[in-house]
Amino acid sequence: MAAPVQQMSPPLLVDLLPDRKHCVYTSCYCEENVWKLCDYVRTSNPSHLRNCYAVFISNDDRMIPLWFQKSASSLDGAVCWDYHVIFIAGTNEMTSRVYDLDTALPFPCKFLEYYTKAVRPNKFLQKQFHRSFRVVPAEVFLEHFASDRSHMLNEDKTWKSDPPPYPCIQTLESMNNIQDFISMESSQGWGQVLDDEEFVVMFQKCL
Repeated sequence: MAAPVQQMSPPLLVDLLPDRKHCVYTSCYCEENVWKLCDYVRTSNPSHLRNCYAVFISNDDRMIPLWFQKSASSLDGAVCWDYHVIFIAGTNEMTSRVYDLDTALPFPCKFLEYYTKAVRPNKFLQKQFHRSFRVVPAEVFLEHFASDRSHMLNEDKTWKSDPPPYPCIQTLESMNNIQDFISMESSQGWGQVLDDEEFVVMFQKCL
């Protein structure tokens, strides 16, 4: 008699990133914070990088509400950003976790908990606030993302928020392409642009 086939449990992403307090963080520079998280995985757990994603959240009007943000006056109140970026490890075939250095939720947070509490379905929002999600594989994000931080300058060239202390992130091909990542136009930029239902399908399985 043949031995029964053993079912393999989905791989767990254990200790993928350090505690929140030990992560590189600059307020209002979520895209660079996530780039640093991707870079940390590339250095410390390179085999896991293929299951990691930078996710840009925005819309055509650059008005996207998120809940449970640390900058909110209350957890039940929404903060309206022009865009936000989070780090996700895992897919619907494995344990999915959201790493958001700006959230009041756990770090990491189970995907469905984060989606239910912090994002919430578009169907409950006015159409102008509907969000789309540009899901970029971490390897692609590390290879292509560049920002000269000019989007954080006021007209008088003062900073809207103080920049990170390290040099700007650039590539051999570009000094500044952040708008291609923030854009929810699927014909440009990198990764996949998903609506909220497609986004949940991609990452929904949480153990």
